[in-house]
Amino acid sequence: MLIRFVAACLPLIALPALAAESTVATGITNVGPAAFIFTIAGALLLTLVFRSTANHVVAYCTRWLGTLRIRRALRKRSPNVLHDCILPGAYGGLTRIDHAILTAGGILCIQTKHYNGIVFGDADEAQWNNVDGTARRRFLNPLIQNEGRTRAVQKILPDVPVANLVVFTGKVEFPTPPPANVIRIGQLDSYIAKFIFGPSRIKDWDAVWLSLQSAVLKDEASRKDLQAQIA
Repeated sequence: MLIRFVAACLPLIALPALAAESTVATGITNVGPAAFIFTIAGALLLTLVFRSTANHVVAYCTRWLGTLRIRRALRKRSPNVLHDCILPGAYGGLTRIDHAILTAGGILCIQTKHYNGIVFGDADEAQWNNVDGTARRRFLNPLIQNEGRTRAVQKILPDVPVANLVVFTGKVEFPTPPPANVIRIGQLDSYIAKFIFGPSRIKDWDAVWLSLQSAVLKDEASRKDLQAQIA
């Protein structure tokens, strides 16, 4: 009799435990996935923020190191070098020259590009491409961009040979041979040494360089005007 009573009571005794298990399971079902989703979303957001910040830091360091490298390389070649200077534009307005250097036969007007990865583009294409890992970007054809700057120098010094040169300072690879006058910074020294300008009747190169230096606009108003023009 006692055994039958205990057997009859066992289901009643188990009900609270089953109810408790059901409550726990329900809590996990309702709260667990939501917390998991929020955790994943937060992790993805942090990853994106970190990647964006890291990309900006890498880009800044690339530009900074590239600027140091080309300034050092140009300083070794000639004492007559200008950096980051503003000149009257060839067709009005203002223009900014990255670098200009006086060489044995003329002036090289240099634009620098501080990129890493793969770079490709033709001389007559409006935009070029850069692929660096997962980052992809398009940028203005630097040869075309620098041609206007070269003509600005030529307008100031009409009798002086002026050449357009683009130098990549980062660790770049060209899947096909780059256009003429597009080089890596490691080639700069030999390029300047071997570059041949057209014929020139210039006898006083010091006067030429002084003329270019005197044309540089150094006042803050000109720099603000240039920024407004770019914007």
